[in-house]
Amino acid sequence: MRRQMMVVGMGSKLIGSGSATPSLCISNDDLSKFVETSDEWIAARTGIRNRRVLSGGETLGGLSVKAAQRALEMAQVRPEDVDLVLFCTSTPDDLFGGAGQVLAEVGCTNAFGFDITAACSGFIVGLITATRFIKGGGIQNVLVVGADALSQYVDWTDRGTCILFGDAAGAVLVQSCNADEDGLLGFCVQSDGHGQKHLHCSSSNADSILSKTNGVPGFPPKKTNFSCIEMNGKEVFRFAVRCVPQSIEKALEEAGLPASSIDWLLLHQANQRIIDAAASRLSIPSEKVISNLANYGNTSAASIPLALDEAVRGGKVKAGDIIAASGFGAGLTWGSAIVKWG
Repeated sequence: MRRQMMVVGMGSKLIGSGSATPSLCISNDDLSKFVETSDEWIAARTGIRNRRVLSGGETLGGLSVKAAQRALEMAQVRPEDVDLVLFCTSTPDDLFGGAGQVLAEVGCTNAFGFDITAACSGFIVGLITATRFIKGGGIQNVLVVGADALSQYVDWTDRGTCILFGDAAGAVLVQSCNADEDGLLGFCVQSDGHGQKHLHCSSSNADSILSKTNGVPGFPPKKTNFSCIEMNGKEVFRFAVRCVPQSIEKALEEAGLPASSIDWLLLHQANQRIIDAAASRLSIPSEKVISNLANYGNTSAASIPLALDEAVRGGKVKAGDIIAASGFGAGLTWGSAIVKWG
């Protein structure tokens, strides 16, 4: 029996986080056995030293379930009290999406769920979407999961991309609250499809699965495969260091806050050079920057909730802290949210 929903208010607050990573850790030294590179070369250019990769019987869905369960445990919310599950990913285990499988495994028996695909910006888009559902009324608890397994789409002989990516899942529980407790203070989301060529994983047609056309030219259609990730690193860097600070400034303007009010800067963990450049342009000191890039690499939609969860559990981020979070990546897409934790 579906529980009765209550409209508490028009605000939203983040009250729980969780994360999960694969057991297999691949170091820069490990990669140097496959491509011409070294720990020093990778670390100097990216800040990355290790990444986690799915192996054995591990699945992205399994990681996502663990992250979601940990977020619910921290929030002290029962699975059956979740109204909506947003699964932010570009690499679901099933082509048709993973939200339904995640909510079923977690036990969210009263929830509806769907996937959000916005690459490395996915979690920010999901977080904002959660607050809009709550603002509309009738929704109390939203589970936002960011998860990706880009290792499955990497050319492990391409030094320019294989050093960057890892797999992970992260989650937050967003709960309705009174308007004066609202934890989403401002946001900004943007896209530019003209930049798609700089970072993509495009589909391509393989040979037809049937050798005969039976007199119908062009049919049956050829099976679609996806290429490995292709990236123009210089263009992506230019895009990120230009657009991310601007996006955060727009979100701060909507929030009516100066950059000096930020307790923590939490960017998508793509490259330490990008993180440092954005912090410098916003005049945010390094001690206020959250980064776990060295340990996990670029985990796409999982990177922000993964880093947030570690910062919360490590005692860095405390209730009432103001966080400027920003995601950016393929599409091109980018977005920022000014949030208050707890």
